[in-house]
Amino acid sequence: MRKKEHGLQRRAFNATRSLLRFFSSEKVEPIPTSKKSTGIKIAFIHNEKRIHADMHTGSAQINRLMAQVLAKSGVQVRHFYPKHQLSDTPIHLKGIANILFFYSMLEHKKEILKFDIIQGTTYTPLPFLAFDVPVVCHFGSTSRGFLDATPFTKKLPKTELQIYKELEKLHIIPEFDLKTFRPLEDIADIEKLIALRANTCIATSKKVLKELRDMGVPMRKIRVVHNAIEDYWFEAKREVVIQPPHLVFLGRLGNDVFTLKLKGFSRLVNFYRAFPNVPKTTICMTTNRKLKEWLRVAFPKHFMYVNLRKDLIPSALAPLFGSILFVSSRYEGFSLSLVEGMSQGLVPISFDVGVASEIIKDGENGFIVSSQKEAQERARELLENEDKRLLMASAAKQTAERFRSANIADDLISLYRSIKREYKQKKKSDNGF
Repeated sequence: MRKKEHGLQRRAFNATRSLLRFFSSEKVEPIPTSKKSTGIKIAFIHNEKRIHADMHTGSAQINRLMAQVLAKSGVQVRHFYPKHQLSDTPIHLKGIANILFFYSMLEHKKEILKFDIIQGTTYTPLPFLAFDVPVVCHFGSTSRGFLDATPFTKKLPKTELQIYKELEKLHIIPEFDLKTFRPLEDIADIEKLIALRANTCIATSKKVLKELRDMGVPMRKIRVVHNAIEDYWFEAKREVVIQPPHLVFLGRLGNDVFTLKLKGFSRLVNFYRAFPNVPKTTICMTTNRKLKEWLRVAFPKHFMYVNLRKDLIPSALAPLFGSILFVSSRYEGFSLSLVEGMSQGLVPISFDVGVASEIIKDGENGFIVSSQKEAQERARELLENEDKRLLMASAAKQTAERFRSANIADDLISLYRSIKREYKQKKKSDNGF
């Protein structure tokens, strides 16, 4: 039977949709097998959460990367995802609903308890605290950190408040503040509970370590293990013509007013507006359609990629070696975008978030700033001194080498061996040996 042919309009639609899927859909590699074995078995419990179709959150990407590199190093890894979520939950109970979501993992209890260690993102392994298998909580950030770092809109500086008024007037955001912070408060409380009771807490930066310590978690239970970035950020690229310096933003913007404030959106707008004649490149993730439309036309000389597939980003940044990466966030637990941008030779100007203070040496591979005025001054300094800017770009790229995926595998395997050894000693002691 002859296949039905579609009209020109339909064929054009299908071709466009396929192209968009190519540029936004991430390739999900299966967990590799390895001939060598460490004798360590890890059950990863987390939510394969996506911020929109086929684009995962940072925590999901890190979980996948950890699983990949651990498996290559001989660790037996398996992901476990909950599936049964409460439906039509009132907004003030969303936090509780997310917490209860992971209790559905108890249906896999027999399988999960066969592993040496159960690891999850912050509170996700909560149901398994009652059992004998060691539990590791991986804190890429904390909800308490989000809450403490994000001010009410009315308390913002006037120059920032004006931007949110502009967005509200254009119906890009429906409100100045979230109707309730109770879901985040509930999650912050449960994160504290599980951090106190888990065998080990992994902090992805010294800032997260401090947040856990402030919760009352003993230092002996906390281990700093920096995140890594995928190997393709370091792979050799085709020859490109280096462009004049751009101002660059790389990362998630979010959709609601809370996340926009958290990510420093108004800081970014003011930074871009301070340099009308300098080219700008924004590579961002958001599903707020009106925000995307506004951003595209808000600044002169502005190039924008929205929800670009992550493994294509290095090629987009390759011609921008020596450009300025602006990290506008009020809070980051680690800041993958900072390291990713530095790996491509972007010079960071960052507020003191995540690992910024651990890896940025002022005037050598970037700058840490404390105000928008200082950020603009540093940018002018770099734009007016090409030799210094290019020298710092090379130094930034060299710094990023510390975050290759093999490093996180070594750190994690060392931690797991220590946990397994202590668990065996405890069992012997409990049995009177």
